[in-house]
This record gives sequence, structure tokens and C-alpha cells, in this order.
Amino acid sequence: MFDHVSIGVADIARSKKFYDATLTPRGFSCLSVGDGSLGYGGEAVQLWLGAAKKPVKADIDSGLHFCFAAKDRAAVDAFHAAALAAGGRDNGKPGLRADYGPKYYAAFAIDPDGYRLEAYCGK
Repeated sequence: MFDHVSIGVADIARSKKFYDATLTPRGFSCLSVGDGSLGYGGEAVQLWLGAAKKPVKADIDSGLHFCFAAKDRAAVDAFHAAALAAGGRDNGKPGLRADYGPKYYAAFAIDPDGYRLEAYCGK
């Protein structure tokens, strides 16, 4: 359905370090570096980060989060570990989420700007 998603960040250099570390285990990389913007994806950019004077304020209760599909459970685990090592905060350790489905394996983290992130595998 979506071609890409764009989010504003307060510090583009800090975000690059974080997203390079967390998306690499998932097989994504920074495909575009511009003046105040970064584009991440596999074959094409699907996540744009842009330096913003007023990024959307983080609100843990808003329900807003971004979920990255993972090829297997090891990639979910690697995502979570990398997110924490790169300055993110834990928002749910890797594991099965039976409420979402019998094979729903996910981990949750919060990036340096407060965006809630998830990595998910259904195997």
C-alpha cells in the first residue's frame, strides 16, 4: 500500500547512527544521503528521515509506531539488540506475542526522537 514513509528528526547525524545500526541487521541500508535527509531501504528507499525544526512530539500513548518486517526471529533479536546499543530504549523485549497470533514474534524499541519501532516475524 505505501511506497514510503517520511519522518522528521531533531538530529540527522544521531539518527543516521541509530538507523544504520538498527536496520543493517534487517538487510536495509542508507541508500540516499542528502542535505538534511536520509533514505533507507533494500532495493529502493522506503523510509525517509528529514531534519526537522519541529519533529512530531513523541507520545507513547498515541498508538503511532513503525513496524519493520524481519526475515526470521534472529533478525528481530538483532534489531532489538542493535537499537539498544545505538541509544534506543527498550519498549518490549523479543518474544512471542500470543495476543497477536501464535507465531507473532516481535521486539519493540524507541528511537532517539521518541518514535516507537517494532521488528516482526511471523514464522
